[in-house]
Amino acid sequence: MSAMLLVAGRMKVALPADLAVDAEVDLGPTGDAYKLAVRLNVSLPGIEREVARRLAESAHQVCPYSRTTRGNIDVSTNLV
Repeated sequence: MSAMLLVAGRMKVALPADLAVDAEVDLGPTGDAYKLAVRLNVSLPGIEREVARRLAESAHQVCPYSRTTRGNIDVSTNLV
């Protein structure tokens, strides 16, 4: 959420009070080990879809958790 607030401020976009980010995490086998995959389901009601997509993708780029796991965990960002 803080990454979303940062990016929205840079883009001069007011975030809705009821914004939400829901993370779904999967654990599955990969050869003789296990691998994580994450889906970030982002809800930005009242924001134009293209603007919401850019917000979500940009926030994913600056989020410290996303940066830490980049290349180690498959992450998809979905607008819901």
